[in-house]
Amino acid sequence: MSKHPNRPARGQWRRPVTRMAGAAAALALTSGAPAASAQDAAPAVGGERLARQAVQVAPLAGAPALPPELTGRSWLIADAGTGEVLAARNAHLPMPPASTLKMLFADTVMPKFDRSAEHKVSPAELANLGAGSSLVGVKENLPYRVEDLWRGVFLSSGNDAVHVLAHMNGGLQKTVGEMQSRARALHAQDTRVVSPDGYDMDGQVSSAYDLTLFARAGLRMADFRSYCSTRTARFPGGLDKATGQRTSFDIANTDRLLGKYPGLIGVKNGYTTNAGATFTGAAERGGRTLLVTVMHPEAQGKVYDEAASLLDWGFAAAGKVQPVGHLVEEAGAPSAPATAPPADLPGAAATDLLGWAAQPPILHPGDDPGLAPAAWTAALLGGALAVWAATRTVGRHRTAPAPATAPGCSGGSTAIGGPRSRRRLSRRARALFRTPRGPRPGK
Repeated sequence: MSKHPNRPARGQWRRPVTRMAGAAAALALTSGAPAASAQDAAPAVGGERLARQAVQVAPLAGAPALPPELTGRSWLIADAGTGEVLAARNAHLPMPPASTLKMLFADTVMPKFDRSAEHKVSPAELANLGAGSSLVGVKENLPYRVEDLWRGVFLSSGNDAVHVLAHMNGGLQKTVGEMQSRARALHAQDTRVVSPDGYDMDGQVSSAYDLTLFARAGLRMADFRSYCSTRTARFPGGLDKATGQRTSFDIANTDRLLGKYPGLIGVKNGYTTNAGATFTGAAERGGRTLLVTVMHPEAQGKVYDEAASLLDWGFAAAGKVQPVGHLVEEAGAPSAPATAPPADLPGAAATDLLGWAAQPPILHPGDDPGLAPAAWTAALLGGALAVWAATRTVGRHRTAPAPATAPGCSGGSTAIGGPRSRRRLSRRARALFRTPRGPRPGK
């Protein structure tokens, strides 16, 4: 008989939890192989056809032919409203993005600062700019409005303006980390951020698909849309030595299609030695907005010609082609954590851990569904072992009858060390695994 009247005999309440842990371990072994197979077969974000190298298009009757001379190593044309991808080639091919990565920088940092706010630039904020960087002409020890800095980013592709805004945001490394997180939220899985300005860096890549996602997200912000569509602006200069007054000078958008292609909204162009020419644009015609991205054509100037040709084709082909994929929407934040158990395990609410562990993981578009069984099993096994360890520890050290309620709990919740709670835990453990057994593998 137990030495303590409120403690069950040794092994009386421990066996159900132990059996639960063993069953969870067995489930983990049997579910591992299918999970790996599903992972290997995981579809590309936006649709399986977008992972193919060849040109992807599905014309219907009366559809126009694609432009005959498209030399871009990767390109994509999509409807910004519906998200339908009308045609693509190598949409997920990771390549250096050049200054088109500034779209992701704007998506990440622009909402944080009021456009009318002023900031005095320090020398440190203009240090360590890459050799040959495109600059708008920001001067140290002078104040700049945030809106002027953003015009410098979009019109002149100024890396100096990017660095100042990044320092305002807490520094280059913090901004790079936030950009990577923003890319994940947008399901831009091909993107790896190393520098916030798109300067050639080892390992920094994006794709035509991801750049199109960045443009689509940015155009939903009024300020982003305003800056990327601005053709010319006045930018603050230095101080006139004679008068002591602030000077200014004209800057012009380096996007060669802006103001020339009918209905063009923006968005961003780029060029580096490694990336070649890159371009993402948006154009509106007849109430329809199309997005186009072209990466690394045979010659730098062709990026604009090929983008314009794809836009012409897209407006003509609307309604006459079937989509070959889609642009995924931004991930929504889950209402409750799906990857961590409750923090207050020793409390009365710890008995809810089994209910939490029995729930399959929450998956968002672009997640690998093949990992779900393994993740569920790991959560279940971890939860079972945690409850077993906690209850055993509490029971071992309890030398007096358990109080009716746990400290800090209301509504009559039973403490985890009490017999009522242990019996409930045992019942829940048995019920969790009381399911009809199917045939064994191989039979």
